[in-house]
Amino acid sequence: MPNWFSNIANKELLKGRIAKKLKIKESEIKSFKILKESLDARKKHDIKFVYCLEVECKNEEKLVARLKDNDIKMDKPVYEVDIVPGDKELENRPVVVGFGPAGIFAALTLAEKGYRPIVIERGEDVDKRTETVDNFWKTGKLNLESNVQFGEGGAGTFSDGKLTTRIKDIRCDYVLRKLVEAGAPEEITYIAKPHVGTDLLKGVVKNIREKIKALGGEVLFSHKLEKINTKDGKLKSIIVNGKEIPCDNLILAVGHSARDTYEMLYENNLDIQAKAFAVGVRIEHPQEIINISQYGDMHKHEKLKAAEYKLVYQSKNLNRSVYSFCMCPGGVVVAASTEEGRLVSNGMSYHARDLENANSALVVTVGPDDFEGDSPLRGMEFQRKYEELAFKLTGSYKAPVQLLGDFMEDRVSTEIGRVKPSYTGGYVFEDLRKCLPSYVVEALKEAIVDFDRKIKGYGDKDAVLTGIETRTSAPIRMNRDESLQSTSIKGLYPTGEGAGFAGGIISAAVDGIKAAEKIIEGYKPLIEWKD
Repeated sequence: MPNWFSNIANKELLKGRIAKKLKIKESEIKSFKILKESLDARKKHDIKFVYCLEVECKNEEKLVARLKDNDIKMDKPVYEVDIVPGDKELENRPVVVGFGPAGIFAALTLAEKGYRPIVIERGEDVDKRTETVDNFWKTGKLNLESNVQFGEGGAGTFSDGKLTTRIKDIRCDYVLRKLVEAGAPEEITYIAKPHVGTDLLKGVVKNIREKIKALGGEVLFSHKLEKINTKDGKLKSIIVNGKEIPCDNLILAVGHSARDTYEMLYENNLDIQAKAFAVGVRIEHPQEIINISQYGDMHKHEKLKAAEYKLVYQSKNLNRSVYSFCMCPGGVVVAASTEEGRLVSNGMSYHARDLENANSALVVTVGPDDFEGDSPLRGMEFQRKYEELAFKLTGSYKAPVQLLGDFMEDRVSTEIGRVKPSYTGGYVFEDLRKCLPSYVVEALKEAIVDFDRKIKGYGDKDAVLTGIETRTSAPIRMNRDESLQSTSIKGLYPTGEGAGFAGGIISAAVDGIKAAEKIIEGYKPLIEWKD
């Protein structure tokens, strides 16, 4: 291993590398900062950090022209919400429903531009919500309105706060900067696979909430959207906690688990279609197995964090994809139900990612052709069916669990091996075939054999499978036009993961910003508001 590996945090060492790359003297470098930090672990005997740096130095344009190096480019300006406001007068304050990533950043964008949004969130503020969730994990008493899926911060609050995304949008950096301003670690702006951690994320979302309020916004917890009223295809008002509120601009950011809201919207003729998602289990291994596989002999080096993985398998026999999802290094599997008599699991990590087990969703794609009936909500009913089966297996919110070796041999486990299940609600040994479609079980078995070739020890017989993972993404898409408004109800902006347009914290936040921008483009800001 190169000697510089253990000293890479030394900025003087980095400065020397920069000078060498730019073919200049160190004294010519005015300043620099890390934009991206990633790990190249392809050669286990020669693991390296790879950096993307922003450098300020003398004669920058001439230097870039002289070097003619594709790795060296002039810096691009950072994104700021700089939309020219429209000229129409707002009749009512814009409303944002849901205070997860999409709703948070939609509301923040509107508030920063003087539009004084009203935020409606069915769940509790993050402190009360944490108490409620902890109580559910301890007692099995489920709060239908405030839980792992509903409440301040959205589902991401209890799923590690992973900030990786596949979308290429300049707003992504903007989201990261706003999170840092609110108290997230600065490293999320440059490390390759950023995360905040459930413990730190709670403080971050509170700080953003207070900023929205300080800018004239309003955030109402334990307030549930119960109905929308329309006239001639346009939104006119909403019913919240039994009270009618005039509303002609509504950003709908309800998340992927607001099933009663889906049903209400469908009854009110919102244009919805069924879409594909994935179902399966949570799989747990000792974190050390993953570290050794990814880092080799250097897996205990102090500079290396808990290792991650991302795996994909295509079953030719079943014509389905199997993949890992929401991988939580050094994390815990959590009870994540939102409805009585239906069992759901999820995963999360704290910022340190220092717990004994690694866990990840291990899921199989399903689509509209797998769902019964012709309703656009049939994917939601598919989820419900298997969540009910999982609940009936244990008779409670305790999860059905099976050791991987027993799962592969179709037998019920009788004792744990070296991997202790971390599921927060307790567990019962059961046959997971009883709460999963047969084609999902067969696809999982195929994939496990393949993944064991890629990560040594993945197929360990003592690895733990926990049922059931069904909330990988929304089972519907709320159709919208180029203005991001619903194709059936003008003034309603379906947004984020719950509307079927995002797949994680960053992409949902970006989608929320885009929806806010559309309102800004059409209307004047509210400089003053008179009740």
